[in-house]
Amino acid sequence: MDTMTLVLGTKNYSSWSLRPWLLLRHLGIAFAERVIHFDTEEFAAEVPKLSPSRRVPVLLHGELRVWDSLAICEYASELAGGRGWPADAGARAEARAIAAEMHAGFPALRAACPMNARARHRRVPMSSELEWDIRRVAAIWDGCRRRHGRDGPWLFGAYSAADAMYAPVALRFLTYGLPAQGAAAEYLQTTLADADLRRWVAEAEVEGVIVPSDEAGVPA
Repeated sequence: MDTMTLVLGTKNYSSWSLRPWLLLRHLGIAFAERVIHFDTEEFAAEVPKLSPSRRVPVLLHGELRVWDSLAICEYASELAGGRGWPADAGARAEARAIAAEMHAGFPALRAACPMNARARHRRVPMSSELEWDIRRVAAIWDGCRRRHGRDGPWLFGAYSAADAMYAPVALRFLTYGLPAQGAAAEYLQTTLADADLRRWVAEAEVEGVIVPSDEAGVPA
């Protein structure tokens, strides 16, 4: 089989790169990775050759190019016999709905709280739009856990693409001290304790790359 390579951006900041990386790891799919740091000459020169969108991540598998995080998750799930989504049709539809909501939504959270995997105790101004996004994320986590918690520790019991899609948000909750209670708080801790996520954060901590535009917030 052709070697699979996942091309990533700077791990400290690239929330979109983190998502398929996590799912591939959880599904046990072997892949090589190539990190091309943001705001560098290498990124400007190399990424357009690899990705038609000129963005990362992009999955290279033989002649195939898959250049969107959610599309990579779908492809990985197919390679794994569908294990990237819940087996039950109803739960699978719900998981895809919340994954798509994350893919397309939460603009205030993205703008005010960019992923910064190694940062802690940052605080940003709270707006009504940001508060709504935070409460919506917590409601998704709480609702999924209450409906599907009997089947395992993740949003739909077993780890799925939905968990991968929300993992960068868990890091945002940690970095900026965003509130979560009850089942949502328990899920947040489950995500932050995940061995694969911890590995990503450890690698982000030693990158030594700083992107000033993504260094949001002030120390608490």
